Amino acid sequence: MSHMEKLQKLIADGVIPDINDRLDEIFEEIADNKEASEDAKEEIEELREFKADLEDVLQDIKDGEMDEEEAKELIEDIEMAQRGSDDEDFGFVEEK
Repeated sequence: MSHMEKLQKLIADGVIPDINDRLDEIFEEIADNKEASEDAKEEIEELREFKADLEDVLQDIKDGEMDEEEAKELIEDIEMAQRGSDDEDFGFVEEK
């Protein structure tokens, strides 16, 4: 499997679903509390921005605008963040 295929799978099957799950959790908390805290609003915005960035990466792969070396570096960054994230959802956005 090429690095671009691995990156595509990692983002599409792992990171984006994790983001969606966290967004769902936040919206459930908001529904239960009938109000969104500033921390929740901030986290929602960060997650949405990050998801959009990941979707841009997927589009770059699809459009052939990424090379194997860049894909390899992104995979390493994602995996390092995931390993170092014992207290975080999936390594990119700190849970508040």
